[in-house]
Parts: sequence; C-alpha cells; structure tokens
Amino acid sequence: MKNFQTIGKWFACIGFVLTIQTLSAQTFPDRPIVLVVPNPPGGLVDTSARLLSEPLTRVIGQPVIVDNKPGASGNTAYQYVAKAKPDGYTLLISYSGYHVGNPALMDKLPWDPIKDFSPIALLTVSTNVIAVHPSLPVNNLKEFIAYAKANPGKLNYASQGNGSVSHIGTEMFKQSTGVDMVHVPYKGSGPAIQDVLAGQVQVFISTPPSVMQHVQSGKLKGLAVTGKNRHPGMPNVPTTAEAGLPSFQLESWVALYAPAGTPAPIIATLTDAVKKSLALPEIKERADVAGVELRYLTPGATDALVKKELPYWSKAIKSAHITLD
Repeated sequence: MKNFQTIGKWFACIGFVLTIQTLSAQTFPDRPIVLVVPNPPGGLVDTSARLLSEPLTRVIGQPVIVDNKPGASGNTAYQYVAKAKPDGYTLLISYSGYHVGNPALMDKLPWDPIKDFSPIALLTVSTNVIAVHPSLPVNNLKEFIAYAKANPGKLNYASQGNGSVSHIGTEMFKQSTGVDMVHVPYKGSGPAIQDVLAGQVQVFISTPPSVMQHVQSGKLKGLAVTGKNRHPGMPNVPTTAEAGLPSFQLESWVALYAPAGTPAPIIATLTDAVKKSLALPEIKERADVAGVELRYLTPGATDALVKKELPYWSKAIKSAHITLD
C-alpha cells in the first residue's frame, strides 16, 4: 500500500511540474529576454545580437537586452547560459568558433555543445576578410604570400582570442601557404582592430563587421574574402579563389540557443519570432550595411549543422596543432 501511495505522490509531482511548465509556456514571454553574447561589443557576434534584439523586441512584445559576457574563450557566457533556468528568458548568442572549436581545444570543457543547449535558430553567417596594414608593400594576395615567405616570423597577426575562428582560420591559412607569422591574441574584435589600425600587428583575418569600413576608407588593405562570392560591401576585393588560393575558404556563423530543458512550446515561440524578425526588410538592409549575411535555419537544421562541423573543426584544429596556451 505504501508503495502505491509513493508512486501516486510521484505521479502527482510530475503532473504538477508539467502543469507549471505548460502555464509558463502559455504566458511566455511576460518579462525582458536577455541575449548573452560571449564577445565584447564590435564584430560579427555582437553585431548579430544587436541586429536581432530590436526587431525581436517588436515581434515578441517584450524588451530584448544584449548582455556582453566575454572571457575564457567564450566559456564565461556559455557556462552562464548552460546553468541558467531553462525558461526562455536567458539565451545564448553562439559563435561557431566557440561552439564547434572549443570542444576540440579543451580537454575539460565546462559545457557540452549538444547536451547543454537547445537550438532556436541560425541567425547569420559571414565570410572572412584577409586584411593587412597599408604599410606592408603588397597589393594583392600573391604579393602578400611572397612577402611573408621572404620575411618568416617577422609579421604578426591578430585574432579575436585563442581558439577563435580568426585564430584557427589564420593557422589554416599558414598551413595552406607555408607562411610563418606570429600570433597575437586579443579579447575580441574591438581590441584587435585597434592594434591592426595602429600597425602594431600587420595582419587580421576576420569577419566584415570588424574590417569592412576600414578597407573602404583605405586604412586597411583588403586582399581577399574567404567565401565563394565577393562581398557586396567590398566589391573590389577578390575571393581567395580569384586571388589564386582556391583551397582556402573560411566561414563563420552565429546562432541562438536556449539552455537544455527549455520547454518545446517556448522554443517554438522563440523560433517563430526570430524567423519573423529576420524577414523584416529593414533588417536585411541593416545587415548589408554591417557586412553580415542573414541566414535563418530551423532548430533541427541548426543542430545538424553543428553535428556536421564538430568533427570537421576537430580535425582542422588538431592538424594545425592549435591550443589555448
């Protein structure tokens, strides 16, 4: 009899929890939503968050706040969201360099890229730009590669931090071309671009939001974009294939995630709101100006993308002997 009473109480508890979750999902959202960004202001990740926050506020009917939490190669933000209450009010703006790069870079990662997060949508993608300080006596990619080979170890390149896409991508560029450059890591695109503009480091392979305006103004030389097509904001900058290096391509993406365990109705509400937000014409215009490509994917398609890229980036990182040290 006691066993039946215990089982009855257990089912009653489950029913109570499910009822609370259902009521919560039905009233969601009834307060501000926070987008946690693993990078400082500036660059692709922060730009993507701010592109989304204003239209999402209008579509969903509650304030959407951007909260930058840089540090520990993205782990500060990822761990914060992984441990947050799964109620849809604390979300992660995830960066491909962290989401699929960190699992291969760290032996004891404090979060799991699949188990700890529920995908909501892919938001943006971006090619990268090979940019150099104008003091370098080069005018195209072939000249730059030749100059770097003639001056091994004398050029410094900036990255957004150890293990970032700009770090991994530049190491892959070095492997592809045989050049030798010294890595100078920064805490995000903002600090990195300042030293590149000052000539303290000479090379930066980064996303268009970090370098496009400086290439347009002539403060940096854009040698190539690492995608299949030229970038509309830099129509005179050739692709790597056009510049003579077809084997090197590099693309970054940004996605929106909730903590694992977030109720499916809340995920569905957020996914629908994101899709509507990214479809607004003025957001496309703002994205073009910022140098970001909007690319919505469903939760399932986003999950499939991550599962496909995890082994690919792991192989690339290990082949290039990239570490966080």
